[in-house]
Amino acid sequence: MKSVYFYTVILSFASGIFVCTFFEISWLAIVWVLFVVGVLSLWWCKNRKSARAPILFLLLLVTCSFVSGAARLLVANEANFGSALEDKVGEKVELKGVVVAEPEITAKTTKLVVEVDRERILVSTDRYAEVTYGDEISFTGKLKVPEAFETDFGRTFNYPGYLAVRKIFYTIAFATITVESEGNGHRLLNQLFKLKHYFLNSIESVIPEPEVGLGAGLLLGVKSSLGDTLEDAFRATGIIHIVVLSGTNIMLVVVFVMLILSIFFPVRPRVVAGVVAIVLFALLVGLSATVVRASIMACLVLLSLGLGLRYAITRALFFAGFIMLLFNPLLLVHDVGFQLSFLATLGLILVAPQFENLLTAAPARFKLKEYFIATIATQVMILPLLLYQIGQFSVVAVLVNMLVLPAVPVAMLLTFLAGIVGLISLPIGTVLGVMAYGSLKYIILVATSFAALPFATFTVPAFPFLFVPFMYAGIAYILFRMHKRSVTKVITEPDLSVWTVVEEVSLTALDGQRKEDEQSSPSSQTPPTSIFFR
Repeated sequence: MKSVYFYTVILSFASGIFVCTFFEISWLAIVWVLFVVGVLSLWWCKNRKSARAPILFLLLLVTCSFVSGAARLLVANEANFGSALEDKVGEKVELKGVVVAEPEITAKTTKLVVEVDRERILVSTDRYAEVTYGDEISFTGKLKVPEAFETDFGRTFNYPGYLAVRKIFYTIAFATITVESEGNGHRLLNQLFKLKHYFLNSIESVIPEPEVGLGAGLLLGVKSSLGDTLEDAFRATGIIHIVVLSGTNIMLVVVFVMLILSIFFPVRPRVVAGVVAIVLFALLVGLSATVVRASIMACLVLLSLGLGLRYAITRALFFAGFIMLLFNPLLLVHDVGFQLSFLATLGLILVAPQFENLLTAAPARFKLKEYFIATIATQVMILPLLLYQIGQFSVVAVLVNMLVLPAVPVAMLLTFLAGIVGLISLPIGTVLGVMAYGSLKYIILVATSFAALPFATFTVPAFPFLFVPFMYAGIAYILFRMHKRSVTKVITEPDLSVWTVVEEVSLTALDGQRKEDEQSSPSSQTPPTSIFFR
């Protein structure tokens, strides 16, 4: 029953945020609902033993969580109003601020997130501008409010909402900038970004382009390093997720740290070190929704290990989502990365086991079945939302993932070793770089070859959001039928090939044997033997 309450609170909280995003809910309405909840709670306290008490308690829990979600979104929206820059929109301004995030370098521009008197502005400038995190800059340009635009696949991209998630409400394009001073950022982040810069320079010295861009994307999620052409090929073949940092990258950090420290320390100090490593890595690669979700779940894995508790992955996923929405409720509707990351992980938890039951007889050579099931499970779970938000469907995604995924860990390991060793010895790092080049080249070759096929992708016309819940309802029904069928098959057709049959012993013979054993050895007690055991 506790699980019911746990999921009820989180789903109701998220529903409150979702509804309040599209329908205006006033503070007065929230206060009145909470007042009614308080009155009914008093009745529940006095009548706990009533037959209707459990139902009332669940309704009160749903209502209170729903209202809390709506209130949290109202607080977030109110904090974003009252900007001092609002009167200057459309004018040419000259401002001074600090770069508070790593510059994003694209094919034509460098994008900077600049904080000016607690207001964040997205500033686009020359691609070759020498600006780093923590620089104080003065910049000149026309101040604008971001606007939604239509994508190549006929979707309307809510650009203002996307930037609002990152607390950015204004943009300046083609800005003229001047660096006034350096080192104004957080000291820890300054050091982390310097280490990242040194490492990227090291792999760039031992691995050529464009393979080094893929290596940087695999290890640190530097997607801009791919270039537009290669990024489009990865999207067309459904493997763009390998350069979007996820739980795999986070767990690799955890395993590496735990393995090294296992030589010197017991479990609990290793757990603490693992949590610290996760936090530092998340700060290093940027706190995207995917990274934060994976980091929270990885920390829960370590905490359960240190405290000796059982790790429930479904609860961990929903708890991570709840914590993220509590801190930033705008993620739920305006961050597609958060939505797809959550659904993909949920697919691995709920959908993958159903396909495993269907493919029990299939051979598991080279983990191809594992990659096939994982790809199918995630594709099924994200498909309705992917078609609605993006509109592009990859026909070759499953096959390309099966061909590429086995090479990804190898490419990551060799790229990491090449970069680390390259900092110490360039000749040895170059040898490792050649080995890394081969695995990275293979991934690129597979992606570009399949992306060039005329039938690799097709575009789905835009459709109303109302179809998305119906599509997920259909998926849920099919999964329920698959689960019910697998349970029925286990009950009606047990597989006796894995059972061991032991000769049945009569109760009379067993009693006689027990008496003889007691007489020969009074201190020994032999338990009765089971007829069957697995």
